[in-house]
Amino acid sequence: MILAIIVWLALGKNPLMAFGAVVGSTAFFITHGFKQNAEQREKNLSQSHLSDLSKILYLEVIDATFSIDGVLGAFAFTLSVPLILIGNGIGAVVVRQLTIGNIERIKKYLYLKNGAMYSILFLGMIMLLDGFGFHIPSWLSPVVTFTAVGYFFYKSKLENNYSI
Repeated sequence: MILAIIVWLALGKNPLMAFGAVVGSTAFFITHGFKQNAEQREKNLSQSHLSDLSKILYLEVIDATFSIDGVLGAFAFTLSVPLILIGNGIGAVVVRQLTIGNIERIKKYLYLKNGAMYSILFLGMIMLLDGFGFHIPSWLSPVVTFTAVGYFFYKSKLENNYSI
């Protein structure tokens, strides 16, 4: 329903924006399907008899699927393609290193995923408002993102302190 309303309103303002909303929604559902399939296969991967090289190549394909979300989300901060590529490249390396090196520590932050999801929601709303011609200051997106993630990080820390 929300997508239908957005497309309906966008058709009157800018047909290209309406088209972008439909393409973005389609891309989301396709990548969501890839993610669900990848998660299911990842569970089976550890028990499979594939060679190590096959497993590495398979994980690279999964990483590429997840990177699509990062590229789409990066447009909330900038429209500069080189900055998006550099940021996603650095982000992928950092996230990989943090995940591999600190998997148990990350699991302790129960609400961190919620912070990421809410920040994506807020960024999407900011992008929609900007698309419909509302003036959104450039500093608002990063502030909202850091606030949402920071709040849920803090909430996770409190939960960890109470459960110890």
